[in-house]
Amino acid sequence: MTTITTTAPSTGGSWQDPEALRTLRDLYAAGRLEAEYPSVRPLLARLPERQLPAAGQLLARLDRDGVVRHHADVPVVTVAVTGQSTVAPLVAPLTAELARHGLLLDPVVSPYGSYLADLLGPGGAETDRQPRLTLCLLDAHTVFEEVPLPWRVEDVEAAAKSRLALISRAVRAHQDGGRGPLVLNTVPLLHRHARQLVDLRSRARLGIVWREFNSGLLALAEEHPGLIVVDLDPLVAQGTPAYEPRTGLYAKARLAEGLLASYARDVGHLVTGLLGRTRKCLVLDLDGTLWGGVLGEDGTDGIELGSGFRGEAFVEFQRVIAQLGSQGVLLAVSSKNDDAKVREALREHPSMLLREDDFVRVNANWSAKHDNLRDIAERVGIGLDSFVFVDDSTFECGLVREQLPQVAVVRVDEEPALHSAALLADGWFDLPALTDEDRERAGRYRTEVKRQEFREDTGSYQDYLDGLGIEVTVRPPEPAELSRVSQLTLRTNQFHLAPERLQLPQVREWAERGDRRVLVVRARDRFGDHGLVGAVFLRRDAEDLHLDNYVLSCRVFSRGIESACLAAVLEHAAASGAHGVLARHRPTPRNAAFASFYIDHGFVPTGVAPDDPATVVFRHALRDITPAPAHLRLHTAFEEN
Repeated sequence: MTTITTTAPSTGGSWQDPEALRTLRDLYAAGRLEAEYPSVRPLLARLPERQLPAAGQLLARLDRDGVVRHHADVPVVTVAVTGQSTVAPLVAPLTAELARHGLLLDPVVSPYGSYLADLLGPGGAETDRQPRLTLCLLDAHTVFEEVPLPWRVEDVEAAAKSRLALISRAVRAHQDGGRGPLVLNTVPLLHRHARQLVDLRSRARLGIVWREFNSGLLALAEEHPGLIVVDLDPLVAQGTPAYEPRTGLYAKARLAEGLLASYARDVGHLVTGLLGRTRKCLVLDLDGTLWGGVLGEDGTDGIELGSGFRGEAFVEFQRVIAQLGSQGVLLAVSSKNDDAKVREALREHPSMLLREDDFVRVNANWSAKHDNLRDIAERVGIGLDSFVFVDDSTFECGLVREQLPQVAVVRVDEEPALHSAALLADGWFDLPALTDEDRERAGRYRTEVKRQEFREDTGSYQDYLDGLGIEVTVRPPEPAELSRVSQLTLRTNQFHLAPERLQLPQVREWAERGDRRVLVVRARDRFGDHGLVGAVFLRRDAEDLHLDNYVLSCRVFSRGIESACLAAVLEHAAASGAHGVLARHRPTPRNAAFASFYIDHGFVPTGVAPDDPATVVFRHALRDITPAPAHLRLHTAFEEN
């Protein structure tokens, strides 16, 4: 089940450059925007939010094939858009939102009112190009088109129940057809409908009926793991208009432009989650950000925290950060400050909610912030594209944007009451589903820092490996582990040898088919449990064992685990009478470091896959199997638990 709750964008705080839109227009007018598409992302990062729709209109006119010809590594995301009413106005804001993440939208837009045919039929708008996901926009007309005139609340109730049942059947048909993730939304109750009832008791009853309808939509996500429901109510509650009469009546576009823009922002983050690009680490400045005042001048007792209006606002901001941290978001500090004073404040200030142990890394020094971010990435072992950096300094935010364009930068201003809104305006950490592995992430990465320190104290890398005491288990997954397997395929990019993003239903299908098998990889060492860090997807025919995909978390690279698991698969294949093992590798810019992995382990290339010319097939004859590295203990169980 996945339910997304939207939050209103902050109106202040981001580092902005109104000339960025002019630059985009100049590039487009000169016919150079396709060739310089990588420059779009940093330009949009500097664009004032009010100008994003205009940028989206411009970017939606780009020649996608031209962009791909110049930049083959730019991910193209095909999204099917259907709905009750006219859905084409979503294309421009969605184009801009995906471009903010370095992605290129390929929209497949259905005609007016065709959503039931699209979901219930064999393919509808999806027949030409397979979408990464399908967006189905619902609006008040979804219910009211079935209501007679004149109408009573009982008529709306009957129509809502009828339409919910029909939507439920359509969702089941779409999901049973294996057509990928589907996104619905709750439907705001419009002022123009509620005020047509002059009886206040009837108006209250209409509110109950409408909330039951939306609750039913949200509950559908509990039945279908591939369904995501975006809840629009919190956004409307903060002042975003849901309906604009002129476009609603004349163009039949029954969700207002501002609401579509905010919806598109959430979808942009959803897409990054499906592509494995969700942010993992929140790096915070201190003075003016986590507390008020300057620690070096005011001292621990003098900073604004806890008492007074501003002090209470900083505590509230820390409460929001702690909530994110409790769900697996890694917290770190990058502050130009004295290290000893910072740690004293974190440990001893009575109103401090976030303590030293809540952070995986505290970099308090006088180095440049972007250098500190690089250090945190190296120490923690994650990429800079996993970072969100929050600071109150326009200068520091601008410098980090310039030096590290892959880092998402959030500038908060001098008003601490707005800090939380600025941070939450984007769903940088949104996930399709939260797993136990996510909740335990911070502890695992803190342990990883201890491993780094142990590495620095050992003489050689082999001594380090010998001292870790690594244990690896390869076995079929427990049912509760399938969501983590799906997450690995969605979020892992480097050691993902035949990249395929699998939703939970697809993983479950792999695990349940008699001719296929999913194996999970778990690892631990002297410092603690790494948890479920990898997955192997196997398929058997009459002669050979096919290793269709192999994915391993980047946090356990270079410890022999990848070789040990492959050795286990080869030994199993030989013992089960297979003639050989056929392994698939689809090269991408992000898994290029492992292009020779199979060759290094005794495989030879045999050509390309018949179903995908971009995928290379390697074969191992099982005559000379390299054993698992001696520094680790390997446990295998290839039969079902």
